[in-house]
Amino acid sequence: MDIIAKLRDVPLDELHPNERLKVESDYLRGALEAGLADRATGAVAEDDTQLTKFHGFYQQDDRDLRDERRHQKLEPLYSFMVRLRLPGGLVTPAQWQTLDDVSSRYANGTLRITTRQTFQYHGVLKENLRPHLQTIHQAMVDTIAACGDVNRNVICTANPHRSAVHRQVYELSHQISTRLLPSTRAYHEIFLGEERVAGGAEERTDAPAESDSPALDPQEPLYTRHYLPRKFKVALAIPPENDVDLFAHDVGFIADVQQGENGEPGELRGFTVCIGGGMGMTHGEPTTFPRLSDPIGYCTPEAVPAVAEAIMLVQRDNGNRRDRKQARLKYTVEEMGLDAFKAEVEGHLGEALAPARDYHFDNNGDRLGWIQGDDGLWHYGLFVQNGRIADFPDGPQLRTGLREIAEQHDGDLVLTTNQNVIITQVDESRREAIDALLDRHRLVAETSPLRRNAMACVAFPTCGLAMAESERYLPSLIDKLDAVMREAGLADDAIIMRMTGCPNGCARPYLAEIGFVGKAPGHYNLYLGGGFSGQRLNKLHRENIDEATILETLTPLIQRYAAEREADEPFGDFVIRIGVINATTAGREFHEV
Repeated sequence: MDIIAKLRDVPLDELHPNERLKVESDYLRGALEAGLADRATGAVAEDDTQLTKFHGFYQQDDRDLRDERRHQKLEPLYSFMVRLRLPGGLVTPAQWQTLDDVSSRYANGTLRITTRQTFQYHGVLKENLRPHLQTIHQAMVDTIAACGDVNRNVICTANPHRSAVHRQVYELSHQISTRLLPSTRAYHEIFLGEERVAGGAEERTDAPAESDSPALDPQEPLYTRHYLPRKFKVALAIPPENDVDLFAHDVGFIADVQQGENGEPGELRGFTVCIGGGMGMTHGEPTTFPRLSDPIGYCTPEAVPAVAEAIMLVQRDNGNRRDRKQARLKYTVEEMGLDAFKAEVEGHLGEALAPARDYHFDNNGDRLGWIQGDDGLWHYGLFVQNGRIADFPDGPQLRTGLREIAEQHDGDLVLTTNQNVIITQVDESRREAIDALLDRHRLVAETSPLRRNAMACVAFPTCGLAMAESERYLPSLIDKLDAVMREAGLADDAIIMRMTGCPNGCARPYLAEIGFVGKAPGHYNLYLGGGFSGQRLNKLHRENIDEATILETLTPLIQRYAAEREADEPFGDFVIRIGVINATTAGREFHEV
């Protein structure tokens, strides 16, 4: 039974208020046109703040200035975070230059690589939203569905130029993104100036939303005017590299590749299909938890877009629309059961999935430095701390350096889900020139494995959900933990460490060997025991602790790890083996001691 039939006799006031907003929004138009024209405030109406997310941006304010502006009897300093839809993370040199220009002209002068392989801008004022979006549109980039209750940016193992298989997987990320894109023209009308066709299908606000078949809704044949219960995320990975943290997403496709010569991927035979991953939870509510996805079958490469659509439709029709904290696909799987969910997916496909195949991951990081692709060209993986591309005083001139590389380089630049950049397609004769640019702008600073494998969300001052610092604080904490690692003789060892300012999990902290989740200013929950290759959740070890307690807790554990670890034993495995923390084998067990 589709979502329209299911909700026909359900009063909207029995559903979450966001469900009413979506249904009554005229396919995501709302009152955004009038709200953007209102110069009396830097904000948009409260209801419309939910709709902006579907168009790729969030309303925020500078929390560092809230008290000062309140005392001055001024409204908060409202601005918008704008996120790009960039499946696979590839940017041409010309696009990079445009995106860099936009960061100065309409944002706060920085670009930030997200953990979903795209860029986001901060500090975009309301009057700059339209010119911002129009400028990037001219560069063949948009922000449609980068946020909201729809399919988000599709991510995949980075760098399509590395091998033929990488290219195939990258192209599939685009096919999925295109297939699952909302059909409404609201974005084009409101932000790009497209005229609405009077009397045409796009003008039909009386589309038959009460029909038994969503295919009869000409404006949203996939989503209907109800859209999805919550966000929906898809990832594709090529073993043995799990750089996308595949099990953290609603849908994951694990490439089945016949090994080629020289250890690089050979022929792409198909994909193991996984469902039910997700990172977010709420402090103090044990019915919410992170969850790893489970394999449900196997499909051919050609079937991948249809399989992704079928899974999304099952979630559309069965997800919880009363409680948004229970609305992600992971809870739908828990409620329905894996077999029942799979049966509905196969019903949409009209055929059964083949049995899942074996796979193996051995890491979830990026390959930094120079590597050679199967066509002989070279690719340089550049570390970008927490994804922030800016010129730092007494530090790397990342923005200037990467801008100069984009101006002089013929190859593409690719973003990774670990917030780094890959400079691709460098001929042997051009390597020296790229190295010179990297050196001139101090882009290759000496960094520890601990820092290179760390991630943080943005948190303060712009994220409205942040309870504690993250991006601005983690580097200084790593300074202190690096000293602990050096004293323990582990300066060259990697431990996966991640930090978020709230429990929503944007930097995937629940997969880290050491995870920090903000609880209050200066205080964090400490999680231990995640898998080194992203295959296991961690578990709460200490709650609501400050930096001094963090160091007091981790220092003896790191020292003991140095003295007692087995050969090639990751830190997350070690703390489980010695009984410091119990292994978390399923999301529903996350809160168990």
